[in-house]
Amino acid sequence: MRKKEKLSGEERREYILSMLKNHTKPLTGQELADETGVSRQVIVTDVALLRTANEPIISTNNGYLYLQEDQVEKKHRRIIACDHPPEQTKEELEMIVDCGVTVINVIVEHPIYGDLTGSLMLNSRYEVERFYHEILEKEAILLSSLTNGVHLHTIEADSNEKLDAATKALANAGILVSEQRIK
Repeated sequence: MRKKEKLSGEERREYILSMLKNHTKPLTGQELADETGVSRQVIVTDVALLRTANEPIISTNNGYLYLQEDQVEKKHRRIIACDHPPEQTKEELEMIVDCGVTVINVIVEHPIYGDLTGSLMLNSRYEVERFYHEILEKEAILLSSLTNGVHLHTIEADSNEKLDAATKALANAGILVSEQRIK
């Protein structure tokens, strides 16, 4: 339901925060813009201001997502280093999500810019398919192509056993280079 009255910037940010907190799936900038009666660019600015206020909002390829505190505490995370050609990207991501693991992001080390991070938040084959289709459709270049296939992923699951299964599958496929547990 779209807000009818004009909100001040602070009221609008409170409303956006409330919407994000009450949704378990990401909301796009356009959805938030339509709901609040402002442009998508205003939403981008509002979200940036909320992040500077330490609100745990992440940007995914599917929209903005508010990370609930209880979601973060129950999860186990690892950073894994992988190396494979672009043609194995979908296979790599499917191996991970098939183990009940979420791929939080992809990180590459650029010689000029340092670490470049892309938020992914993929946790199912459906989401992997959507992501991969979008890459192909837009003829986008994978971040890993900047480093000849070497990249990192932060992965997350509700148990270390699921993370172990994912890293074992990647190792067996010759994709995993190393892993680091996050405390």
